[in-house]
Amino acid sequence: MGVDIARTILRPVAYIAGRHAARQIRAFFKAHRSTRATQDKLLDKLLRSHENTAFGRDHNFASIHSYEDFKAAVPIQGYEGFRTYIDRVIAGDTTALLPEGQDVLMFSLTSGTTGRPKHIPVTPTFLRNMRRGWNIFGLKMLRDHPKGWLRPILAISSPMDEQFTARGKPCGAISGLLSATQKRIVRRMYVIPPGVSAVSDAPTKYYTTLRCGLGRNVGIITTANPSSTIKMIETGQAMAEQLIRDVADGTLKPPGGIDPHLAARLRFKPDRALAARMAEGIRRDGELLPRHFWDVACLNNWTGGTLGLYLPRLRELFGVVPVRDIGLLASEGRFSIPMDDGTPAGVAEITANVLEFIPADEHGSDNAEVLRPHELETGGEYYLVFSNWTGLWRYDLRDRVRVVGWMDQSPVFEFLSRGHHTANITGEKITEHQVVEAMRRIGAGM
Repeated sequence: MGVDIARTILRPVAYIAGRHAARQIRAFFKAHRSTRATQDKLLDKLLRSHENTAFGRDHNFASIHSYEDFKAAVPIQGYEGFRTYIDRVIAGDTTALLPEGQDVLMFSLTSGTTGRPKHIPVTPTFLRNMRRGWNIFGLKMLRDHPKGWLRPILAISSPMDEQFTARGKPCGAISGLLSATQKRIVRRMYVIPPGVSAVSDAPTKYYTTLRCGLGRNVGIITTANPSSTIKMIETGQAMAEQLIRDVADGTLKPPGGIDPHLAARLRFKPDRALAARMAEGIRRDGELLPRHFWDVACLNNWTGGTLGLYLPRLRELFGVVPVRDIGLLASEGRFSIPMDDGTPAGVAEITANVLEFIPADEHGSDNAEVLRPHELETGGEYYLVFSNWTGLWRYDLRDRVRVVGWMDQSPVFEFLSRGHHTANITGEKITEHQVVEAMRRIGAGM
């Protein structure tokens, strides 16, 4: 089916889906006009929903009726403070942390400081909030880059089922669950079939991912780490001759072995015209480049912290294609939504999380000041604390952020670093972000 015909057929369904997303984004913008009230309402909703959990009873949620009550009753803590409750959830006692009737769809895995991985419960409510955040991000991005509308999407993600609990619950990346449960209209636009994300050999995974995208004029590339996009293209460059032969013959011959069942599901049609165009591009430019086979409207990936060092290489490969940061995302939730290209900063996600902030120079102190979103200062650096539908309360994410501006009453902040990455040998207090920025400036000849 031709691209224009496919877009025409999908347009009515996309229109309905777009209207739904538009309502979500209008409600999101409205919430930021009364940030404190939005946060108070969400806090009360969370508390009332979790009153009868073990954690709620242990911290007397039934008697909490204000933010000040909440601060007095619940301490700020990291994962270890919740380990016992989460272990009970993993064993099947979901009401240790979650409301009765909230099923655990999976556990989102993230590395732990003690060597044991962190298991973050993913419920239907939490998943719904994560998807809504992506809808708001995606609609704003497509409004700014309409060339990507109803175009194929190449999303590089990790599997949701890297391992399983003793009770059979999958544990892995929530991005895998989001992809697997995406609406059909969006799923049709994805070029990477289920199963490719689980390929363990990196060169084989990148080659197969790129091969699946060839023959479809990808408009949007989305992944967390920009190095994944770079490695995918560089793998194609290193194996350009084989890649062109595969495109011409309608085959798939990656550098490593691939599961026969997965290989049987990956079907390709011979495309000698595309193969010839790719070969001509190499003769003209000296190497295989994305513009030889795609007309990309926008790249979506992290750009903050150390990942900003990958941006020059992205520009070398993709030219002037705009890059939009996907926001402060973690296994525990989405905490910001960027509204513009070329910046890691995003507006605080106040509709899915009750957010608190500790001034960076007070983090770790027993008497640290704790601020709410509307109380922050432009230019201030803070560590982020959250409560949300994971069942985690006043959870210290240990992510350092800096406020760069405001959207109505809500802060717009950028990710700087994770943890206390600060050198203080002789009192200089140089942060990881300052070192990265210095190296970026040196590399750019500034």
